[in-house]
Amino acid sequence: MNSPAINIGIPDEDRQKIAAGLSRLLADTYTLYLKTHNFHWNVTGPMFNTLHLMFEQQYTELSLAVDLIAERIRALGVVAPGTYREFAALTRIKEEDGVPKAEAMLAILVADQEAVVRTAREIFPLADAANDEPTADLLTQRMQTHEKTAWMLRAMLG
Repeated sequence: MNSPAINIGIPDEDRQKIAAGLSRLLADTYTLYLKTHNFHWNVTGPMFNTLHLMFEQQYTELSLAVDLIAERIRALGVVAPGTYREFAALTRIKEEDGVPKAEAMLAILVADQEAVVRTAREIFPLADAANDEPTADLLTQRMQTHEKTAWMLRAMLG
């Protein structure tokens, strides 16, 4: 049995464009989750305990965020990407070679948090033009979280 057509007041073409943007946001968020988790495992030095705990809080928040983003994509009637291959093709977050020093980890994560904000901001006009308030709300929350996290990481760099 086929699913009934989606009729939520957003034209199909707009839903597709918004979902494509959210797929990029999902890929960025998941890639940042993985990188933050990696840094959590591998950080060393005098700031170990502080950064280990901070990174844990951040990757935990990101793990919840990927679910919210994927579920919004699904609510728009589009299949959410869910493989490393798809994420690698969609993300603007770069993988790290080796294990950076603790201070470099902070700088890298600042740049990556800001990159996720830029991705979310790029989608906002599409959601706004389509009167897609749930997506706009999600984007606002994600931008606020990533901007605050970038600020906190930046503050640790002095």
